Amino acid sequence: MSHNPLGLSVLQAAESWIGTPYRHQMSRKHVGCDCLGLLLGVWRELGGVPIHFEHNYSRDWAECASEDLLMAAASKYLIPATAKKLSIGDVLLFRWSSFTVSKHIAIYAGDGQIIHAYERHAVCKASLVPQWRRRISGTFQFPDRLNLE
Repeated sequence: MSHNPLGLSVLQAAESWIGTPYRHQMSRKHVGCDCLGLLLGVWRELGGVPIHFEHNYSRDWAECASEDLLMAAASKYLIPATAKKLSIGDVLLFRWSSFTVSKHIAIYAGDGQIIHAYERHAVCKASLVPQWRRRISGTFQFPDRLNLE
């Protein structure tokens, strides 16, 4: 398994969010976050310039979206990577079918594990089981320099 330069720092920051309750559209460690809030919180902790997701999103926003907003934001701030060779700290985007937009985000923890937040659960480490793996729509890495404008 390979490591990107910030991978272990990303993992360490993500692990510190484990146990944070699920709260839609929040990003506060130990208070609440959703999957996007987890990623934004890790980004902030590592010194990244503040990123504001420009769209309010309902719990079912992706079911009626025509534009893949998560993919667009990931492509703007992160470095594309390959899902065939996952590295610790990789950011994984998921879509539920080939006809929908990306709807979920997780951070790869190594050893077939991901860290993510999802409804009715606190941030947790879970297995990247085949049903998750086949839904990966994008794989990215944190850039070496997070202070990008």
